[in-house]
Amino acid sequence: MSTDLSESNGVSTWAKIAKVSVILLDGSPKIYFLKCATGQGAQAVTEGEYHSAFTINEALSRFIPKPVGWGKYHNGESLVFFFLGDFHDMHLSIAPEPANFMSKIAELHQSTSPNGMFGFHVPTVCGKMERTVTWEGSWAESFTHQLKDVIKYDNETNGPWPEYDAACKQLIDMVIPTLLGALQSDGRNITPSLIHGDLWENNVGTDVETGETVLFDPGCTYAHNEMEFGTWRCTWTCYFNTPAYMQMYQRHIKPSEPVEEWDDRNRLYSIHPYLNDSAGHAGSASREIAYNDMLYLCEKYGPLDSLERYDPGQDISVTGVHTSFVIKQLE
Repeated sequence: MSTDLSESNGVSTWAKIAKVSVILLDGSPKIYFLKCATGQGAQAVTEGEYHSAFTINEALSRFIPKPVGWGKYHNGESLVFFFLGDFHDMHLSIAPEPANFMSKIAELHQSTSPNGMFGFHVPTVCGKMERTVTWEGSWAESFTHQLKDVIKYDNETNGPWPEYDAACKQLIDMVIPTLLGALQSDGRNITPSLIHGDLWENNVGTDVETGETVLFDPGCTYAHNEMEFGTWRCTWTCYFNTPAYMQMYQRHIKPSEPVEEWDDRNRLYSIHPYLNDSAGHAGSASREIAYNDMLYLCEKYGPLDSLERYDPGQDISVTGVHTSFVIKQLE
């Protein structure tokens, strides 16, 4: 195989990406997608994406570009990790048709953990933030690991905030054991499901050649399937927050019991992407939004007089206020 052309392609916040054109040994042309990363989380970014894409492709072929491999090399004094996969020319500004798209997401979620536990066999990321994905039988414990990760990253970026720290502690000590513990108590149980792990509009495209919807940039874990949709509550969501998508999904997979706590679980799961965003963007409003959601959940599931009060005026589910974002087009 000989390399014919390499060019910068698209936009990634945490890594350098390129389209690589090569001539294979049989003389046929081939185009690959290349991602290179250095520094914090670089190995998890690339190795995690390879194994995530491989696992999704095994569960549902052609729903994600086929991964080729991952590895590392030295560039001067820097250690560079890379991911290589098939290249797809994609439109990123087209909302997928809800019924077909959500049937595929439901099919993906029906792929279950190989050992019946929550976690993943290699570290994965959301953005560039590495997840703790050690195998756990308790979903409350598994999610707690991941939430502690982003709380730590957020504090490293934005510094101490005593009131916020107190709410984080109450959320971990009282709310999660109560709210998520209910999923696996009193005769109830949930199956660890394969989730994409960072499913939002900028990680979904439409293949120019086939017209099919394609996922990319996964950071998988076997989780409670509802965790997939925490990001859809966030302020930057563009169209996944419209009711049609969840209605189509729930035709295939019903909300977990207790059903009446679905929205509270969704609020809890949204705290993870909010803090992940805050950790990656110093001064982001996401930290205060997450903090207010923590206060809501604490008042309901773990009241503590020393905490500040939840403010409905900062709650997106009350105000309906979304921020805008620009879809990045891969050309």
